[in-house]
Amino acid sequence: MPLILVGGLIFGFGLAYSHMARPEVVLDFLQFDDLGLPFVMFGAAIVSGIAFAVMPRIRDGAPLTGDRYERRLKPFDRNVLIGGGIFGVGWGLSGICPGAAYASLGIGNVTILWALVGMFAGAYLQGVWRSKRAAADSGPASAD
Repeated sequence: MPLILVGGLIFGFGLAYSHMARPEVVLDFLQFDDLGLPFVMFGAAIVSGIAFAVMPRIRDGAPLTGDRYERRLKPFDRNVLIGGGIFGVGWGLSGICPGAAYASLGIGNVTILWALVGMFAGAYLQGVWRSKRAAADSGPASAD
């Protein structure tokens, strides 16, 4: 998928160019010392909003998959609240989110590997927990 690679490179370049791949910039924002991050996020939200509003009118389906454009509404439940809280705490402690962590590696920040290990460990543990929960919810089969 060369298009995905190009999109990832553009995204990574944008993060590096705006200095959002540097955890200290994000931590400075969280301490109200540098308010550049909201401008970067606002710019991304504008581009995304325009794309989500315009693309369904231009094309019938997504370019890569051909699937129809439609909204996927997910319920706001306990999992969303807990997951968002964990993501926010991790972001605040490390100063980096997953996409920016990869871009940070690209600009030579090797110590960010610790944050990536934590992200992968958390994702793995969540998968194990969810699998065990699904197995428990299905319950044992009766031996009648």
